[in-house]
Amino acid sequence: MNDRHRASSDRLRVVGIYGSPYSRKLVAALRYRRIPYAWIVKDSEEDRGLPRPRVSLLPQLIDGEGDAATAVTDSTPILRDLDSRYAERSVRPGDPVVALVDALLEDWGDEWLTRPMFHYRWAYDDDIRKASSILPRWSKPSRSDDEVRFGGGMFAERQIGRLGVVGSNSVTAPLIEESYRRSLRLLSEHLAAHRFLLGARPATCDFAVYGQLTQLTGFDPTPSAIALETAPRVVAWVHFVEDLSGLEPSPDDWVRRDALPDTLRTLLAETGRVHVPFLLANAAAIDRGETDVSCTIDGRTWTQQVFPYQRKCLAWLRQEYMALGRSDRTDADRLLAGTGCEALFA
Repeated sequence: MNDRHRASSDRLRVVGIYGSPYSRKLVAALRYRRIPYAWIVKDSEEDRGLPRPRVSLLPQLIDGEGDAATAVTDSTPILRDLDSRYAERSVRPGDPVVALVDALLEDWGDEWLTRPMFHYRWAYDDDIRKASSILPRWSKPSRSDDEVRFGGGMFAERQIGRLGVVGSNSVTAPLIEESYRRSLRLLSEHLAAHRFLLGARPATCDFAVYGQLTQLTGFDPTPSAIALETAPRVVAWVHFVEDLSGLEPSPDDWVRRDALPDTLRTLLAETGRVHVPFLLANAAAIDRGETDVSCTIDGRTWTQQVFPYQRKCLAWLRQEYMALGRSDRTDADRLLAGTGCEALFA
């Protein structure tokens, strides 16, 4: 074992990049939970020879050493697994009804807010220029300017061609941007009275939203300028969430199911307004064997290729709902009524 790997033998290793919202989500959660980890930049020298997950997405969590080392990906199941392995400083509320709210808002952060994140980065010239110049240098800052111009240009071209994966096009762009501005306003209103989304301690949904916002408010020029102008509180909150290792949480810090603030319900309503219609239509289209999905979101037509992973996300949400006991399910139905999220479980 070389010194580099020996130094991290008692820690988890996270392979990711600074521009990956999901990498930032996982690392911030590990910091808060005080779980030792080593950060490894994808495609850097330190990344050589490490095991790979079956699907090469980011972040990748590597556990163990040598032949016993395993690599897994997908931040949501990773955080669920870590919650089962490490009891202290959990990021999942103990109340199953509040935990369902956490799962809904985590999915909104992971699967809807990633749309404006990807859209702004690859739809605006200033943002394309910055991403093309910086992203290729993260794994190897010493790359020559010629390498970066060539590699960055090819990467940008590929990413621009993938805008359709998140549904970004000339028709949907206004809807995506309006939703981003509205989300900033709703988050700012909520954070004016609450440290986190579900009370005075962070949940998985906080880290999911934080992950996307690290890019939207802190890297890409166009959405960063919008956030600074319209929601400076949210910009500051993103910096705050980056390292919560000094926070001392209490079991009483979670919001109670019978005391959800109105500002939290408005965030659930935003989820029901934009994210839920796509989840349902996408799953229905996949079940019919179709390759494209068309639905109405916020009164406008949304058309894109089907998204198989988000069919899986819907299944996970429904499994969590179905696992509730009868009285808990009654309370969950009451909390979600009128937000649009209830349609997921009809």
